[in-house]
Amino acid sequence: MFFRAWKSARSIAVIRTALTPSVIHPISGKETNLTDTQNETPKTTFAALGLGPKILQAIEEAGYDTPTPIQAKAIPQVILGGDVTGIAQTGTGKTAAFVLPMIHRLERGRARARMPRTLILAPTRELAAQVAENFEKYGKNLKLEMALLIGGVSFKEQEQKLMRGVDVLIATPGRLIDQFERGKILLTGVEVLVIDEADRMLDMGFIPDIEKICGLLPPRRQTLLFSATMPPEINKLAQRFQKDPMKVEVARQAQTAETITQYVVKLSRNDDKAKRTALRRIIESREVKNGIVFCNRKRNVDIVTKSLNKHGFDAAAIHGDLPQAYRTQTLDRFRDGDLKLLVASDVAARGLDVPDVSHVFNYAPPPKDEDYVHRIGRTGRAGRKGESVTIVTPEDEQSWDGVLKLIKQDVKDLDLPGLAEEIESLPEDTGGRGRGRGRGRGRDGGGGRGGRSGGRGRSRGGDRVQSEEAAPEKQDAKTNDAPEKKSAPKEERKDERPAKDAKPRNSRSSSRGGRSNKSDKSDKLQPASDGVRGFGDDIPDFLKR
Repeated sequence: MFFRAWKSARSIAVIRTALTPSVIHPISGKETNLTDTQNETPKTTFAALGLGPKILQAIEEAGYDTPTPIQAKAIPQVILGGDVTGIAQTGTGKTAAFVLPMIHRLERGRARARMPRTLILAPTRELAAQVAENFEKYGKNLKLEMALLIGGVSFKEQEQKLMRGVDVLIATPGRLIDQFERGKILLTGVEVLVIDEADRMLDMGFIPDIEKICGLLPPRRQTLLFSATMPPEINKLAQRFQKDPMKVEVARQAQTAETITQYVVKLSRNDDKAKRTALRRIIESREVKNGIVFCNRKRNVDIVTKSLNKHGFDAAAIHGDLPQAYRTQTLDRFRDGDLKLLVASDVAARGLDVPDVSHVFNYAPPPKDEDYVHRIGRTGRAGRKGESVTIVTPEDEQSWDGVLKLIKQDVKDLDLPGLAEEIESLPEDTGGRGRGRGRGRGRDGGGGRGGRSGGRGRSRGGDRVQSEEAAPEKQDAKTNDAPEKKSAPKEERKDERPAKDAKPRNSRSSSRGGRSNKSDKSDKLQPASDGVRGFGDDIPDFLKR
């Protein structure tokens, strides 16, 4: 008994020693704020943070000897058992800041079937997989069981792991709720809840899922929130899921890393042909080892990828509508250096962990100013140098002003000789071409999903993006010449049709079962609906009913 009391007192003394150099002072309410800048953070070691010997061995084998500022401040607080809100810029080791103390706490105890002891929620599949990799790396010397619940993976394999019992459950909200509703998991034994990338998880689209999941958890638990940004309005929502949280902040909110050199290229035109041309010139002018191109829309991701490949660049797309197996394969190629350019939506901004990305290119400023920090945070990680370039058109000026106000710093203009003249010489997008613009865009575009919304989708979502593809520039018009070539034969057939004799068709149909009694109206082919493709003028009758 005396030995246990002495050991407990010694652990608390070690934790207090690690916290001594930091400044702790109360702020509004009962929340405690622990802030510091990276330069003021004292140098310490992982051993001084109170972690177990097996965890320290795994850290040493991974090649780390000194904790980052967010790790040095958050780990002791998590070990103490209170709620923690951790804020640090992207690429500073936030994941390890909660993974390491959680493994330390899980050394004691045993998992039970279908009842995980800790739960980590992540907004994307890629980010959930990244957290799982951290647990495998730092927990390899301990007998801990982990399950990863994400979409695009078989339910059966996940259910088998849950039945064996897991210590750590890493999940996206949708798949977690699916498994719970199927009766495959119980959440009453969860001791620690972690919400990674808290600002995105607590955004409007995730609030109902988070509330539902929190209602399934025991009220007495430790709740941790970690993110690169925490806007005030989202911070108020976070307080609903935490009790007297310790706020650990090692850098100003929405501050970009000093290792990233930021540039902006402003264009005089708004059309996408000018933006794609500028993007190619930017990439050619920089010494790009590997880079990520961020687009605001999934449709633009596909179009930009095709444009880059068409002009000889090694590029591949990744966004939420692609199959999970393809996304994983593409990310692996990019990590291994087999792919130079990754064209992505913001799904990759929160889940891609590639230590040595040389460049980030923004096809446009992000819809949410905070996402700019996450995007360019893919480069300049772990002390390495990186560059980011953002393309800004006249209609993007307001969004770009919001980004500048958020990061509170000036961004240099990137001078590209001859680009302005080249942009001005490009043909204007009149929007008059391509009657079939909605075709072939069923997955990402607005048109092409049935006759009801096809016309509307083409006029709103497709004109601007597809019209420049049809512009008469030889290099950019290979794929879009095909619809125009098809349209010519259609007109010739329409002209020749009056000269054809319809009797052979009638005689054939009559021999098959008396279809000759149909009216003359059925012999004249009617225009196909927008949702019908690939038959030319020979449209089967059953599709016209």
